[in-house]
Amino acid sequence: MAVPAPPPARVFAELVPAPAPTPLTPAPAGRGGPPAPPGREVHVSGSAELSAGPDRARVSVRLGSRKEAAEAARSSVTRRLEYIAQAARQRGVPEENMTVTEDFSRVENTYQMEAEVCIVFSDFGKMQNVCNLLIEKLGTSVTISPPHFYHTPEAVDTLRRQVCIAAVGNTRRKAQEVCRLFGQSLGKPLLIREEETREWGGHTESHLPNSPDSLTLQERIQNATAYASCRVFAVFEIKGRENRRNKLL
Repeated sequence: MAVPAPPPARVFAELVPAPAPTPLTPAPAGRGGPPAPPGREVHVSGSAELSAGPDRARVSVRLGSRKEAAEAARSSVTRRLEYIAQAARQRGVPEENMTVTEDFSRVENTYQMEAEVCIVFSDFGKMQNVCNLLIEKLGTSVTISPPHFYHTPEAVDTLRRQVCIAAVGNTRRKAQEVCRLFGQSLGKPLLIREEETREWGGHTESHLPNSPDSLTLQERIQNATAYASCRVFAVFEIKGRENRRNKLL
């Protein structure tokens, strides 16, 4: 039976020696070891993974009326539309975050008026308060859809920047640990290169939700959470031996 080959070793840090040795001037007493020869570098790779919950939620409120008189059908729907808009405004929802669509039709010998109000919330607590109030006051005369949670493009861009910055920070800390292990002092970065980025999860505004209605609010938020990872490669110069006296101080 053949023994499987071990997986290849991963190199996450490498100390690159100087191209050629040069004479060193002895350092003054009490100031640590001599400076590193020019050209010494440490090559390091690092990564980070972050997540971000949705920053918006959209709720649709549907209502309708069917009457023998056209005005009666319109009046019934209009009163409820005004109440819905007022309830949202009183809880801090701006007018531009509410969209109303109406449809008026003749069905046999009656008139039918249907409407839908789409409300976008940035505060999920306010969203719950508005929905609870509408259910309490309007009851079965309105149908409220489960909230659709999603990320704005600004929120996605913020997540991308944060994960890249976190990866660079992790890479620099790794380089510092490697240098400290060999008694060296880390210098400035000479190269930082993004090698791989990945994004998964999360919903956009146009995403069509297919989650079952039985999910709780927290489960819906979790399903809409976005994830991002980033791996970078960096080259840092090595300044010289670590000053143990300053470290102790």
